[in-house]
Amino acid sequence: MTFAKGEAPPFNGFWSLTVYNKEHLFEANALNRFSLGTKSKSLKYNEDRSLTLYFQNDSPGADKESNWVPTPKDVFSLYIRAHWPKAAVLDGTWAPPPVHRAN
Repeated sequence: MTFAKGEAPPFNGFWSLTVYNKEHLFEANALNRFSLGTKSKSLKYNEDRSLTLYFQNDSPGADKESNWVPTPKDVFSLYIRAHWPKAAVLDGTWAPPPVHRAN
């Protein structure tokens, strides 16, 4: 999932993207990481200041692991939260970018 420069969720508080397994619970993983967002201090932005986040079972590569949440091998859910969202979230004029399946 890639947020274009300046297109991260508009909020007054914080936002996060969280992964749950098919039972809607956190699933243990080697990084002990279940979400990414504004509280993730190690996020790395792309050269154009866009932000790419990876939600997949296998590592996207050592250079991208700061932006990776390990997922279950089978079904999982991805939830976005915007705490204290700005009007664009509430009125639907802002929408998250599409999630693309990695090959």
